Amino acid sequence: MTDRANPRVFLVEDHPLTLFGLEKYLEDRYHLVGSASEATAAIEMIIERKPDIVLLDVQFPGGGGAAVIESVKSKAPNVKFLAFTVSTSAEDVVRLFKAGVDGYVVKTTEGFELEEQIDEALAGGRPVSRYVAGHLLKIDEIAASESEMESLTPREREVVTLIARGFKYREVSDELGISQKTLETHMKHVFDKLGVASRSEVTRMAFETGFLQPGDFI
Repeated sequence: MTDRANPRVFLVEDHPLTLFGLEKYLEDRYHLVGSASEATAAIEMIIERKPDIVLLDVQFPGGGGAAVIESVKSKAPNVKFLAFTVSTSAEDVVRLFKAGVDGYVVKTTEGFELEEQIDEALAGGRPVSRYVAGHLLKIDEIAASESEMESLTPREREVVTLIARGFKYREVSDELGISQKTLETHMKHVFDKLGVASRSEVTRMAFETGFLQPGDFI
């Protein structure tokens, strides 16, 4: 249970000066229970010490904030996470919220605002800096796209995989051992299910939803 008078806070930050500054600023308001500068140590210590909230950067050695959140949530679901970072990229915002972060604050935030945002996250809110708030719309868009990708049949998923990897229609037909006409039928179904009208849109959706990763090439 959270001690409302003195919440337990854990810090994950790989920049020594930033970590020092955070510790000095927050130590009078919160009970700091530890810190780490890379993912593996952070995961182990957070699970062991069970803080009320973790203030963490997005990018640091070992996989970054998303890796820590995903690993801890499965074992300590009550721990809350607040991203505190310089990154305002849509990719980072979406990745962190998909991982389960409870808020996203940029490091230009004034100190008193940071305290308010920590307290808001502890109370069950979702504090988000205005600099990145617009990116949250992409989360719903990607969730819808993921649902559409899941509607594809196994054969349609094979077709999408090859198309997204740059195969031409004839190469897809040869690879799967199907006729051009059958492939055209599959592509029509793919277009209809995904709500797209071109191969390039299929490719974009495949990577945006995580159906394929940039390194997934034959």
